[in-house]
Amino acid sequence: MLDMLAEGAALFSDNGLMGLGAGLGAGLTTLGAAKGIGHLAGSSVEAMARQPEVRGNAFVAMIIAAALIEGFTFFALVICNGVAGKIVTAVAGG
Repeated sequence: MLDMLAEGAALFSDNGLMGLGAGLGAGLTTLGAAKGIGHLAGSSVEAMARQPEVRGNAFVAMIIAAALIEGFTFFALVICNGVAGKIVTAVAGG
């Protein structure tokens, strides 16, 4: 029983909270990017339906904006993984 309590207490140490923050950060980043790209694509399709003559320009703008959103998402995920990597290094004693 004490072993289980010790493992649970480890979650609330500095490394445990840092891991929780890294996991939450990665999840929120992914959800935000998915919502952003979904909203972007929906608005772009709606614009193309309203004015078919601007279809090419709207498509190019949509692709560029989606690439920028994905770039930010990958950057944020790298930061979250870097935090998680520091946890592994600290726990391993390196």
